[in-house]
Amino acid sequence: MTAKRLAHYHRRRDFSRTAEPEGRLEEPSNEKPSYVVQIHDARSMHFDFRLEADGVLKSFAVPKGPSNDPHDKRFATPTEDHPLQYRDFEGTIPEGEYGGGTVIVWDQGTYRNATADHDGREIPLTDALEQGHASFRLDGRKLHGGYSLTRIRDDADSGKEAWLLVKHADERAAATGTPDPRRARSVRTGRTLHQVAADAGPRQGEHP
Repeated sequence: MTAKRLAHYHRRRDFSRTAEPEGRLEEPSNEKPSYVVQIHDARSMHFDFRLEADGVLKSFAVPKGPSNDPHDKRFATPTEDHPLQYRDFEGTIPEGEYGGGTVIVWDQGTYRNATADHDGREIPLTDALEQGHASFRLDGRKLHGGYSLTRIRDDADSGKEAWLLVKHADERAAATGTPDPRRARSVRTGRTLHQVAADAGPRQGEHP
């Protein structure tokens, strides 16, 4: 089942050219599910917000990135499921490949699903996303507390789903918003996008 969920991811990539992980089946784990937020300097700069569920990373592109401020309603677009190994991916995707550009791991940690039905029973995250609303509590290096993803336009309306990522007004809320992505640093290596790109050397078609 996990391999089928990753079929779209695999079709879009030539793993002889990109260093992105091809992905493999993972053994079930009793550990807390993980999340990661990556900054992706592709055709347009954006943040990728990914939550582990059912052996894959459920993924959303968030142009302005997640915010600590509950007043900020961040537009989000679902993308294809990614393999769990993508949590650690940082580097430059070659020009001409899908998503060509530089990626850093801006934040990572674990989360707790906080989505429940009217009787207080937990709704699994994948089911919650299919129904159009999921709440969860993040425990990361930079992001903490409650957040929600809510679908505001479905595929039938326009051919493309639209969601909002919003911080809950809880004890971890703040008015700090989101940092400048070009100045932000990786939680894994401390590097900026510019430094990761420089370490990778010239892109295809460029001269040193």
